[in-house]
Amino acid sequence: MSQLERLIEIAEDELTEYSSKARKIEKLRRKIGLSVTKAEQQQVQTTLLAEMEPDGFRQLVAEQRQAVALPFWGIAGLGLLSAISFNEPLGIMAAIGGTIGAISLQKWGWELQARLLLLETFAEIDAQLKS
Repeated sequence: MSQLERLIEIAEDELTEYSSKARKIEKLRRKIGLSVTKAEQQQVQTTLLAEMEPDGFRQLVAEQRQAVALPFWGIAGLGLLSAISFNEPLGIMAAIGGTIGAISLQKWGWELQARLLLLETFAEIDAQLKS
């Protein structure tokens, strides 16, 4: 497992806790400071910045993953309703496709949100070192 993947998992774990963004960054900053050298931090930060190019859709999914996935949940629900009510095999395929699409979008949004949290944490670490 690479350092980037490990840090993303740590950030995802922090996202599961109910706390403020500042508290999450503070806890992440401590964990990163203890386990990652400054050179590795710079390498991971440059890799993250290269992967997280500014893109409207990517930003939208990172900030509003549930709202973006909502139409796919609607398609899944309507497909299931159609399959049950009218005995339509196409409805089952729509339900499966909508569910897969919604779950995939939410999972991608969760990972993007963890990456953004890592970038904010690295910015906080840099700000602490400069002052």
